[in-house]
Amino acid sequence: MEFKVESKITMEISVGNSLIMVLLILYALLFSGFDVNALPYDYTASIEASSPFLNIGGIVVNPEFDMGLEGWEAYGDAKIELRELAGNKFIAAHARNQPCGSISQKLNLQREMHYSFSAWIQVSEGNESVAAVFKTSTGFKHAGAVVAESKCWSMLKGGFTSDSTGSAELYFESKNTSVEIWVDCISLQPFTQEEWTSHQHQSIEKIRKSIVRIQAVDKQKNPLPNATISIQQKRPGFPIGCAMNKNILTNTAYQNWFTSRFRVTTFEDEMKWYSTEGSPGHEDYSSADALLSFAKRHDIAVRGHNVVWDDPKYQPGWLYSLSRTDLSKAIVRRVKSLMSRYKGQLIAWDVVNENLHFSFFESRLGNQASGDIYRLAQTVDSSVPLFLNEYNTIEDNRDGAAAPAKYLQKLRQIQGSATNARLGIGLESHFDTPNLPYMRAAIDTLAVTGLPIWLTEVDVQSGPNQARYLEQILMEAHSHPKVDGIVIWAAWRPYGCYRMCLTDNDFRNLATGNVVDNLLRRWHSGTLFGSTDSEGFFEASLFHGDYEVNITHSSSSSVTFQITV
Repeated sequence: MEFKVESKITMEISVGNSLIMVLLILYALLFSGFDVNALPYDYTASIEASSPFLNIGGIVVNPEFDMGLEGWEAYGDAKIELRELAGNKFIAAHARNQPCGSISQKLNLQREMHYSFSAWIQVSEGNESVAAVFKTSTGFKHAGAVVAESKCWSMLKGGFTSDSTGSAELYFESKNTSVEIWVDCISLQPFTQEEWTSHQHQSIEKIRKSIVRIQAVDKQKNPLPNATISIQQKRPGFPIGCAMNKNILTNTAYQNWFTSRFRVTTFEDEMKWYSTEGSPGHEDYSSADALLSFAKRHDIAVRGHNVVWDDPKYQPGWLYSLSRTDLSKAIVRRVKSLMSRYKGQLIAWDVVNENLHFSFFESRLGNQASGDIYRLAQTVDSSVPLFLNEYNTIEDNRDGAAAPAKYLQKLRQIQGSATNARLGIGLESHFDTPNLPYMRAAIDTLAVTGLPIWLTEVDVQSGPNQARYLEQILMEAHSHPKVDGIVIWAAWRPYGCYRMCLTDNDFRNLATGNVVDNLLRRWHSGTLFGSTDSEGFFEASLFHGDYEVNITHSSSSSVTFQITV
């Protein structure tokens, strides 16, 4: 395996009056070779472009239409024709009488292969959601969707895992049959499971680790060979946590299990509006205060969840009867009360929860309600990112309400109202059967914004593959270069967790808990021991995080210091 240097940071450390000095060099990895002979995966995506480009290529015949219409035909009674605009060739589907009216191509798929898909889409007028669909022998596979515009090309990036071997037919669909669908630069790239796993390992080596090179020298800068070195990781750099609830406050076994594993958390219910203000003006933050105090004692960072929730089912009971004016005043009081109370003590806020699927506040206060709430939130606490928090954006490519394109639309709407807000992308990640190619592509698309991305409520529905699916999801998230943190939604309750527990009621790991423990160990450098070479050097590849280093040499007493990799 080969490595190239992306960046190099050199520090000189002198510890007390010791004769030992340390020269510390950190290397970040730009590239590492694949473990198998695999095609690379392109994590980049684009939202709009004046001229489309081919992402990878793959098994699509005539993907850029250099051979005219060869390999392509009409689908769903549409008419198709080759057109050219500013030197760029594309196919236009027009005279569409059905949503599925578009272009199509027959392809052969292989069972259990992962397929990465991309295409550039434009519509003749306005903006419309356009989806890519594969008709297979076992049903319809939705590869992804994009909100396409006129006079501008938009990239549709998605994917799926095939559950059968045989012929399939690719086509595009849009509910608005009055618009033409224009398509260009279509890619369908297959990957084996081995290749997909290789992408993950290669990415983790590149983005989650650095090579640390330590040189021990004396005060005259002479190298100290055969110095004994120990490097112990004290705190991971990549946050992986788990939700908690007030049950932990009185259960020592729960406390011991949790604090030995996690350094970040979200309170399951204790900050939510229905938990803190059961009647108007009567606020009770005692449970949230106690949980925050517990987290602080154990050096556990906390995400604030949530300020308001757009689902009409989860409001304080007294909220429903308020007039528009009184509801607006109640929201202002809520935002100011909650966020000012915990300002400076949290690492993030989920501000308006699930406002792609629901619109409780918009239906009463107008379409600008979410933007107004984020603008107010920014004035109260501008110290941390303010997240949207939504489900099915990466879990289910059939849910058009929360597709990445819809998420980006909502982001832009909020940014229009809360122009200076520090926003973040929260992906709840309540999975049934994970679609890893779509999950990866969806995150690619959202990452174009440059905003922080967290998986905020990871769980998997109960079933025989629950633990295996959980491992796949966590691997995919941890290996993605643009994911900044993960919270697992498995707060313990004696009568059962929300959808997934990690332990039984005696805090013995279930299969899901074993998955988490194994990955935490795998993504942790632990303690390394070694000795310097003839030039006083010691080198190690370490996961990012905080470390304590101890160096001992026969010519001096030992020195101990901290580094952050």
